[in-house]
Amino acid sequence: MTSPAKKQRAEQQGRDAEQLAAYFLKEQGYEILAERVRNAAGEIYLIARKDRLIAFVEVKWRKRAADLDTAIDERRLARVAAATEIAAYDYAKNGEDIRVDVILLAPGTSPHHIINAWMP
Repeated sequence: MTSPAKKQRAEQQGRDAEQLAAYFLKEQGYEILAERVRNAAGEIYLIARKDRLIAFVEVKWRKRAADLDTAIDERRLARVAAATEIAAYDYAKNGEDIRVDVILLAPGTSPHHIINAWMP
């Protein structure tokens, strides 16, 4: 059973990872439109715009870089894609392209940005 303190620490690490991912995207020329958008299909951690593109971004943090290989799978990506389908109407109102990206983070590593991670 997970203790409340351990759960709170994990939640804070997740939020810190999302902030790091947002900073990384800003450095790459993206504008952050929203954070932690929830709808009936799930949650999208970051929604960002660059030129005529809206990226719906899943963020994964692991304590060890070796664990990043298994941080994201098809089931998780499908959930983000379903949430993106709903949210896209609110963020891509002017014919922008949309895509689902993933940013993987671990201590001592540079952010790994997987562009267009979901291709059904």
